[in-house]
Amino acid sequence: MKVYTINAGYFKLDGGAMHGVVPKVMWNKANPSDENNLCTWAMRCLLIEHGNYRILVDNGMGYKQDEKFFSHFHPHGDDSIEKGLAKHGFTTDDITDVFLTHLHFDHCGGSIMKDAEGKLVPTFKKAVYWSNHKHWKEAINPNEREKASFLKENILPIEESGQLKFVDVADGAEWMQDIRIRYCQGHTESMMLPQIKYNDATILFCADLLPSVAHISLPWVMAYDMRPLDTLNEKSRILREAVANDWVLFLEHDPKNECCMLQQTDKGIRLKKTFALADLETEVKK
Repeated sequence: MKVYTINAGYFKLDGGAMHGVVPKVMWNKANPSDENNLCTWAMRCLLIEHGNYRILVDNGMGYKQDEKFFSHFHPHGDDSIEKGLAKHGFTTDDITDVFLTHLHFDHCGGSIMKDAEGKLVPTFKKAVYWSNHKHWKEAINPNEREKASFLKENILPIEESGQLKFVDVADGAEWMQDIRIRYCQGHTESMMLPQIKYNDATILFCADLLPSVAHISLPWVMAYDMRPLDTLNEKSRILREAVANDWVLFLEHDPKNECCMLQQTDKGIRLKKTFALADLETEVKK
């Protein structure tokens, strides 16, 4: 198995929304906002090369939306899925599986593109796209609070293409050899976190359970979460497990840090160290 970071670019979201009840005087030190109270966040995806499989976990917001949409989120930077794949010798046609942790636009928007005629088609033409039944049902019939995050143009064309399949394993069970699925219900219905056995390490792709290292602190729960108390309990449980087993946490939205490990202190669970995914094997042995 090989794992690669694939950066889909950066975007901006409201700092208050991203940090929930935490006062700005605290979170602004962790991720300073601009004059409009917007903070920069990464859209960091993971490519898993595993035997004949090349699995891309999430894919950013894509490029097909109109200028008005992008004006709300200010995508910026030179990174893209295509550039990230090319860096490691791959193209979008080499992807066999697209694993979608959930269907909010900043995680699945790159799934679909417009062709030369303006038709919405899968970006990854040869891939199977993976969601799960409970989350898919919620995404195509969204509640009023999540409607702006579940965009039909990102979601329905996946099903129409015939490339959609559903993960159907229990929490903690193996979905594919060396890849287990952890479900979280706080951020949105049945968000899926891949838990990857990589040589002697375990990597947890944190998606929106833990957007950044600042969110390690239990009260730092996003206002975007549908069930914040569930997020708090899920985070507490999974972070304890991560400490006990020396997991590597892969951070999708942290603007600076790709990976981190945690430690137990007399003040609770705290950050131990951060590092790039490319340095994982060296850092795990330290």
